[in-house]
Amino acid sequence: MDEFIARLPKAELHLHIEGTLEPELAFQLADKNRMKLPFTSVEEMRAAFNFSDLQSFLDLYYASVSVVCSEEDFYELTLTYLKKAASQNVKHAEIFFDPQTHTARDIPMGTIVHGISAALKDGQSQLGISSKLILSFLRHLSAESAMETLEQAAPFRDHFIGVGLDSSELGHPPSQFVKVFDAARQQGYHVVCHAGEEGPPEYITEALDLLHAERIDHGVRCMEDPELVKRLAAEQIPLTVCPLSNVRLRVFKTMKEHTLKQMMDAGLLVTVNSDDPPYFGGYVNENFAAIQDAFDLSQNDLIKLARNSFEASFLTDKEKQTLIAELPTTSV
Repeated sequence: MDEFIARLPKAELHLHIEGTLEPELAFQLADKNRMKLPFTSVEEMRAAFNFSDLQSFLDLYYASVSVVCSEEDFYELTLTYLKKAASQNVKHAEIFFDPQTHTARDIPMGTIVHGISAALKDGQSQLGISSKLILSFLRHLSAESAMETLEQAAPFRDHFIGVGLDSSELGHPPSQFVKVFDAARQQGYHVVCHAGEEGPPEYITEALDLLHAERIDHGVRCMEDPELVKRLAAEQIPLTVCPLSNVRLRVFKTMKEHTLKQMMDAGLLVTVNSDDPPYFGGYVNENFAAIQDAFDLSQNDLIKLARNSFEASFLTDKEKQTLIAELPTTSV
């Protein structure tokens, strides 16, 4: 099954580029930029990846990414991820970036966007992996800050195709960000939203009804609301699930308790993704392997999940069909 997963073409739709910072690269950038990490070694940093909840992860995440400073740093961070993704037969990636994390450190928007975008271009030409970029607002900051960020991003409109909402979910419902998402939609952006990870199913409903989200990131707590499940199934709203992340952040105690199989059985458009892979124990193939082992998924189940990843992407219909055609038609 591991070999089958490794060969399976797939897309990754829930990936935070800042969260792909491997400890080795973090120390290299810290040395280059003459900065200090809150760890003395790579091993000590990895040992700290033992989280009690989402906030305990975010505290470490923001401290670590502070060493990413220049356009070259953003380029290296992004290309390093793309090389890993390509090695796992990821054909297409839709990548989140959090500009407020960096503009708060007086890093210009252009530095962030140009560094990431240059790597995405080289990823296409050198690795054959297509990609799209999604600007995410930090929900623990104000709606006014999100609107300022959208305005700062206007000169770089051609570099990204959508907006999202991430960071600390509890106490920060989607309803707080209606105006900025209205403005983004009016500017032609796709809309996605983190909802129903630590937050309740009601946040998923708000994301759909108030922000008009086309895709829900996580969404694993939808199973607590049968009517919401029916709606998600009927409308085939994509859900970008991150299994290893959910277990490492204690949304579920074990993988066997994860709702992913129930979501699949309910006819939901589920995709499998890695979120912030170094922190949670694996990239997309490791996530596929973990759920296959936990739920004894068949090859056909895995093919379905891979197909879902292409269907749920923001590629054109023609591009989707080209990638879907690469999938095995039936299990061996």
